[in-house]
Amino acid sequence: MSTGKGKKRIREQPVLYDEPKKKRGVMLTDTAWYKIQELAALNSMSASEYLEQMIRNHSMTDG
Repeated sequence: MSTGKGKKRIREQPVLYDEPKKKRGVMLTDTAWYKIQELAALNSMSASEYLEQMIRNHSMTDG
């Protein structure tokens, strides 16, 4: 999937998906958080984008 690099970012306008992202809160242990950051860095993306793609790839629905 494209990282959206080179696209001008405009507030409230989605770049990678059909909908804008919203701020959410998730509680994780330090171990899980550091592992997500490590895996995201290995894939050259943010922790937020890493989680988004991981969830979308494992979703059983199309929504």
